[in-house]
Order: sequence, then structure tokens, then C-alpha cells
Amino acid sequence: MRNLRNRMSAQCYVVGGGSSMRQVLEGSHAVSEAVRLAKVQVMSAYPITPQTHIVEALSEYCEDGRMNAKFICVESEHSAMAAVIGAASGGARTFTATSSHGLALMHELLHWASAARLPIVMAEVNRALAPGWNIWMDQTDSLAQRDTGWIQLYCEDGQEVLDTTLLAFRLAETVNLPVMVILDAFFLSHTYEPVDVPDQQDADRFLPPYSPRIQLDTKNPFAMSQMAPPPVYMEMRRNIQAAMECVSACFDRIEKEFETVFGRKYGQLETVACDDAEIILIVTGTAASTCRHVLAEL
Repeated sequence: MRNLRNRMSAQCYVVGGGSSMRQVLEGSHAVSEAVRLAKVQVMSAYPITPQTHIVEALSEYCEDGRMNAKFICVESEHSAMAAVIGAASGGARTFTATSSHGLALMHELLHWASAARLPIVMAEVNRALAPGWNIWMDQTDSLAQRDTGWIQLYCEDGQEVLDTTLLAFRLAETVNLPVMVILDAFFLSHTYEPVDVPDQQDADRFLPPYSPRIQLDTKNPFAMSQMAPPPVYMEMRRNIQAAMECVSACFDRIEKEFETVFGRKYGQLETVACDDAEIILIVTGTAASTCRHVLAEL
């Protein structure tokens, strides 16, 4: 765990006039709480272990009125991505979640979402791809999607999951590219730990309502994602690359705003004991906590 935990009270703390309540949450529910706070308007997902708890919670939030959102039930992960692509094209703030073979099944439409410059946020719970059949942690599923045009943000603990999910919506809507928030299967998705959940007022300060630059409009209809001859297509791809190259600076700026509101920050890359190191180990996810602990023992 990061040292920032030591600066948090046992129950709640106040930053900039707002407040945050500490709850014991599993990583999956840290995602669903962040999606609730983000006031997502349309969600669609197909359940797959170990992502299931995320979408179960969100469907309950829609049913009991904690969220004013539409949850679209579908028959596959491919259809889930198609549904949020349609909703995002219509100007809605959208979210989905998947894992492993579900992400692999989405592959075709991952390209569509990024090429259409849709700011979709997806929680991706890292899980191994078969064979052999394996429901446990492995990053092959997300790493295989590196070149689809999605930003990938890897999380170490439950607090970072919640915070990064909120930040992901701001980042996606700033650069108009989709974002994966990635968490480890079971080690993080199903592990309970203290998480400070901000109140809605502070979440709204950081993440205002989504205001799309372009959206489908029935009163002024036009075509989107139509035929693109090679020169136009090449320009589209260059624009996606240019947006990707802006992500680093945008992330830093957005995270400074996040720190102002919530009093926490993570950075794009955290270095530990690197100054005189002969060997540097680069890790993502919960393995970072293990490495941090081992370094403290050396």
C-alpha cells in the first residue's frame, strides 16, 4: 500500500470543503462506486469471471435508483461494446467492463471505438486466456490490445482503482479516445480493503457533465464513420496518434486537478529506490505492492 493511506483518517477526512467516507470495498466495487459517482448515462456488459461483481453492482444501482442510467443487457461482449459505441455516438457518457476472452471477443469493435474517437471507459479485469482454462491473473488479455488505440491505465490497489476510474472519464473526454482501467483478477478485483469514497459534490467538481463535441442528432442528421478513402483514412490515423502523444501531458494536468479536489495523486510512473540500482524491475498492478514490500526488507 502507498504511504498516502497513512495520511487518511479512520472514518473520513475533509479536502477543500468536501468530504470522503472510508468504506471497506473489494476492487470490483471500487470500480462500480466510481462509475456511480461519474454519473454514467449508459452501460452495457456481459458477465464474465472475474469482472462479474462490477456489473452486478451497477445493475443494482440502476434498479434501485442510485443511478439515473440505462443498463443494456446483451448476449455477448461484442454486443456490449457495440451498444456503448452507439450510446457514445449519441452523446452519452458510457461504460462497460470485461475480462479475458470477453475482451478478445470485443477486439473488432475496440478498433471502431478508438477510430471513431469515442470517450468510452472500460474496466478490464486481467485474466489469463485459454488454453489451459484459467480464471486467474494474467495480463495477456490487455497487452494483446496494445495497438487498438485505447489508453491503458493499470492500478495497484482499491483506492487507485476508484480514483483512476474517475480520472479516466476526464482523460477520455479530453483527448477523445477510449480508456481501459485495468485491475488484477482476484488479487484486486475480489480483495477487500479500505477505500475512501468521495461525496457526490466533490466528484461533480472534478468531473462535470459530459459535453460531446460531435454527436448524432435526429433533428440534424448526418453520417458518422462513413467510407474513408486512403488519404482521409491516413489523416484519421495520424490524428489518433497525435491525440495519444498528448495523453501524457493531459494526464499530468488532470491529475493535478484531481489532487486539488481529493488530496491524492499517483503519477504516471512511480519510482522506488532507483537512484543507485543496478537492476530495475518494472511492474504493474498488485505486483507493485509485493515489490515495494520486498524492497523494504532488503
